[in-house]
Amino acid sequence: MRTAGPERLYVVTRGRRDPGGPELDLMTLVEAADTAAPPGAPSEYPRILRLCRRPVAVAEIAAHLGFPVSVVRVLLRDLLAAGLAVARPPASGPAGTTDMETLEQVLVGLRNL
Repeated sequence: MRTAGPERLYVVTRGRRDPGGPELDLMTLVEAADTAAPPGAPSEYPRILRLCRRPVAVAEIAAHLGFPVSVVRVLLRDLLAAGLAVARPPASGPAGTTDMETLEQVLVGLRNL
């Protein structure tokens, strides 16, 4: 998959870097609360919302879009702030360890790209 050039990434994020907000690590699961992006929204928003019809890890979203995770985090925080998506940490096992089934599903999803 071809990734976007630096100019395109600058335009997509409107020059913004990580704007702060909720912590979005690679395993954070994002799910669309609404599948329709507002009129005039960048084309990446509907793409992300379609991907997130079911909970999807931030790393998997970045892989599907071919964007760096830092760019995806900016876009996701926009969607979260607009109420179009919700984020939650991955399922945890005992003592806060990450659920191995979730990790395996993310790995399978990334391999299928």
